Amino acid sequence: MKRIDLHLHSHASDGHLPPTAVVDAAAAGGLDVIALTDHDTVAGVREAIEAARERPIRVIPGIEVSTRHGEAELHILGYFVDPDAESLLRHQEGSHHRRTDRMRRMVGKLQEQGIPVEYEDVIREAGPDAASIGRPHLARALLAGGHTRYYGEAFERFLADGRSAFVQTEFPTVREAIDMIHAAGGVAVWAHPPMDVFDREIRTFAEWGMEGVECFRPNTSPGDSLFLETAARNLGMFPTGGSDWHGPHRSRLGDFYVRPEDVREFLELGSGAPGERN
Repeated sequence: MKRIDLHLHSHASDGHLPPTAVVDAAAAGGLDVIALTDHDTVAGVREAIEAARERPIRVIPGIEVSTRHGEAELHILGYFVDPDAESLLRHQEGSHHRRTDRMRRMVGKLQEQGIPVEYEDVIREAGPDAASIGRPHLARALLAGGHTRYYGEAFERFLADGRSAFVQTEFPTVREAIDMIHAAGGVAVWAHPPMDVFDREIRTFAEWGMEGVECFRPNTSPGDSLFLETAARNLGMFPTGGSDWHGPHRSRLGDFYVRPEDVREFLELGSGAPGERN
């Protein structure tokens, strides 16, 4: 039986490993099909696809777009995208500038609270190949500097929405993200939808052209997964699933996987080549 994981991150955004190492870890973990879905960047996609040519694994090119919907930050996955598409490259560049400005402001807020963290500390944790800087990199910098006792404490005390160092940034709307993904030849899927927002908004998102819902995740209960899958299928949408894996510090890649029968219709949408759709 094939094993599938449609939600992985590399150090092009906030994952710990280079794209090639992610592919190696996936192959070692017994996965047959994966998707690289870095936050607001496709910078690692080409490397992952090239790495997969010499390994018994299929890589679906993807992206995870951060959006703002009212007061909520929602993430939209794009699959089978062309990593050279103008819509994605334009978003990637704009996101880089917005995230850089946001990070400098968050570091400034921490310094005002007497915490001697520097922007350069964040860049050091992100690594030279990171195309998308985010709060996880700042959390790692705080931990490395001894300012927190464990990784999650950084969010609990400083970085989570509404905390003392939080800075809201401008994101595209959900509809803009869907259009952007479609312009890149891809399909749009709602990543880890909050249950309260899901029931209220899924019909609207479907009307806007969203094709799928991420239903299967490591920490999603079987009841919630069934609810999401049933709602998606009733609206003619595809269920998908993935681990949202960022690195071996959390879990071993391959411990969680999705079965082919759960995502068969979705997989039939593309062959895995960049931007290719059947």
